[in-house]
Amino acid sequence: MNLVPYILGWSVLGIVVLVLAIYRSMVARHEDDSLHVMAGEAPIIAEQQRLGKKVEHIETWGKTLTAVLVVYGLVLAAIYLYHAWQVSNSIQ
Repeated sequence: MNLVPYILGWSVLGIVVLVLAIYRSMVARHEDDSLHVMAGEAPIIAEQQRLGKKVEHIETWGKTLTAVLVVYGLVLAAIYLYHAWQVSNSIQ
């Protein structure tokens, strides 16, 4: 049983999740945590809302892909362990 292609796919998915986390961190670095309520600060408010929506969108993808990565890894581990168990039982 050759799991190498599946492990490579899992690794690529892990790299994608890592790159997405770094990208989210870079985008969120420009986020302003201050509360802007003055009328003259309307452009700042609009920009921060756009930035917040962008970070939220990236975060949604990050959470989804992380869950897929974990489930994919658990399935690969289960397949490997089942195969190892089958091989050890067939030797006896």
